[in-house]
Amino acid sequence: MSETDAADGPPPFEEPFSSDDVEQRIYGTILQTREPTTASAIADSADCDPKTARKYLGWFDDLGIVTRHDGHPATYERNDAYFEWRRINQLAADHSVEDLQDRVRELTTRITEYEEAYDAASPAAVDAVAAAEASDEQTIDDVYSDLADWATAHEERDRYERARQQRTGSEREQASG
Repeated sequence: MSETDAADGPPPFEEPFSSDDVEQRIYGTILQTREPTTASAIADSADCDPKTARKYLGWFDDLGIVTRHDGHPATYERNDAYFEWRRINQLAADHSVEDLQDRVRELTTRITEYEEAYDAASPAAVDAVAAAEASDEQTIDDVYSDLADWATAHEERDRYERARQQRTGSEREQASG
C-alpha cells in the first residue's frame, strides 16, 4: 500500500483523530461522550493538554454543544438537544416545504400501518413475545425489527414536521417582510 492510499483511507482505529487539529479531536471526543466527563479525561482521549481542553470545552459550552456541570472537578457532556436542533435546521435548509410534507405523509402512513398491524397506539404498547407467538409469519426478531422501525418512524416524523414548521414560518416571514 502506498502512502497516498493510506492517506485516503480512514485513520487507524487506535488513533481516530490523529490527523485532526486539537479542536476537532476534542469535538470528536465530545461526540462519543455519553456521560459527564472531566476535562482531563477528554484531554487524554483527545491527546492534548487539559488546559487546552478546558478552553475548547468552555467555547463549546458557550455554543451549546456541551453542557457543563459544576463540581470539583467540573464535568462536560454532549448536549443532545443541540444536535437535534442542528439536524432539524439542516432538514429545513435542504428540503422544500413540499418535500418535507411528503416525507411527513410517508412516515404517517408507515406509522398507521404498524398501529393497525399490531393493534396498538405505539411500539411501547406491544408485547413483542406475545405478538411473535401469535403469528405464524413473524419471528421475535421480525417483531423487534418492526417495533424499532416504528419507533424510528415516529422520531423521524417529528423531526420532519418540526423542519416543515420552521421552513413554513421562515417563508411566511420572507413573504410578509
